[in-house]
Amino acid sequence: MNKDYLIYKLSETVKETSRIENDLFKCFGVKRGLRNEDHSGVLVGLTNIGDVVGYERLADGKGLKAIPGKLLYRGIDVADLVHGVQDEERLGYEETAFLLLSGYLPDREELDTFTNLLNEQMVLRHAAKMNILQLYGNDIMNILARSVLVLYAFDENPDDTSRDNLVRQSVDLIAKFPSIIAYAYHTMNHNKNGGSLHIRIPKPGFSLAENFIYMMKGSKGYTPLDVKVLDLCLILHAEHGGGNNSTFTTRVTSSSGTDTYSSIAAAIGSLKGPLHGGANLQVIDMFAHLREVISDWTDEAEIKAYLMRMLRKEVYDKKGLIYGIGHAVYTISDPRALLLKEMARSLAQEKGREKEFAFLESVERLAVESFMEFKGNSVNKKVCANVDFYSGFVYDMIGLPREVYTPLFAMSRIAGWVAHRTEELNFDSRRIIRPAYKNVAPATEYKALEQR
Repeated sequence: MNKDYLIYKLSETVKETSRIENDLFKCFGVKRGLRNEDHSGVLVGLTNIGDVVGYERLADGKGLKAIPGKLLYRGIDVADLVHGVQDEERLGYEETAFLLLSGYLPDREELDTFTNLLNEQMVLRHAAKMNILQLYGNDIMNILARSVLVLYAFDENPDDTSRDNLVRQSVDLIAKFPSIIAYAYHTMNHNKNGGSLHIRIPKPGFSLAENFIYMMKGSKGYTPLDVKVLDLCLILHAEHGGGNNSTFTTRVTSSSGTDTYSSIAAAIGSLKGPLHGGANLQVIDMFAHLREVISDWTDEAEIKAYLMRMLRKEVYDKKGLIYGIGHAVYTISDPRALLLKEMARSLAQEKGREKEFAFLESVERLAVESFMEFKGNSVNKKVCANVDFYSGFVYDMIGLPREVYTPLFAMSRIAGWVAHRTEELNFDSRRIIRPAYKNVAPATEYKALEQR
């Protein structure tokens, strides 16, 4: 038999062997995607780390009430955290990482020591740099995952899951992600596009955000506002509860007792998926399309008419989606989007891109309006712009290449991942996470080879 035909034949069988009727999920009470009928998440665990709030349950327990979104880090509203560091005119990602790891806000001495520790450990050993330079690939998330797995070989106690070692590994990974991502980009750009190969050593005294931009663009390639906005993005993406796909992946793999590097590599693989970490790329592609097809960026009637055509699957990618609109938990508002929008406006003014920002702002408002009108009574949930709606535009204004947009998400979320891993391995009632699947295939008799 022809090998290509065999592959085709096997793929054709998947049409039947992977078919599961929707009615069976209801019949057996299975919550698809671990979602309840009201679209809320199935409760599968407890955590002290983060909380994502977008609705309240009605008093009768039979429905949900939409409320303005809140994101809490160790019980602290992220808006208070952001505005606190902004009022003091300083950066805040290092403080955020400390908070997520420890459960409390550091004093000045602790913060300075922690920041210096991150700065020192950001420098990769020679063997780690050489490994990145030798890794071929077209996706930085894939290179990042492989680089994390290689760090296992450089760790003297990679399988030790004691608290001290978990914290040591956590701090080391938070520090090293910016260097790995920057070097991976330059290596890929050199191999793929013939670009210059820049391997810049992190600067002592620079924040994590500034060091990343410096390693990407050099000392003259950015402004103080670029650093401030990137630092904000890192704060806002650092944690999002235990139920998001990549953090849940971290907790599932950690519950088996596997090593930190294997668990984090799995989380990176989860985040790489376009339904999770790659959403901001979809938004920026959609926005580029809208800039071309909308003749008058100030004509709200024209904008709304085109958005309605998108929802009817008539134009753009014909999937009936407006990317960056809607969220699994947030209803009236995504607090991350609101905070990022504040800074995006200032950055657009600095970069001379106010007209684009105003257009994006109009698209946001009219997209929410169009979606609710299009769905009518068929949807009982309010929608809002999520953080991805503005993050891609912000990265573009800073001058970062699109290849690092999703890796930037990982660079921020590593703080949340390692915090959840540490918690998963240290609460008293822990068990390996092992949910059940109901088999619905009919019993089939075995046939001898010659009788098939």
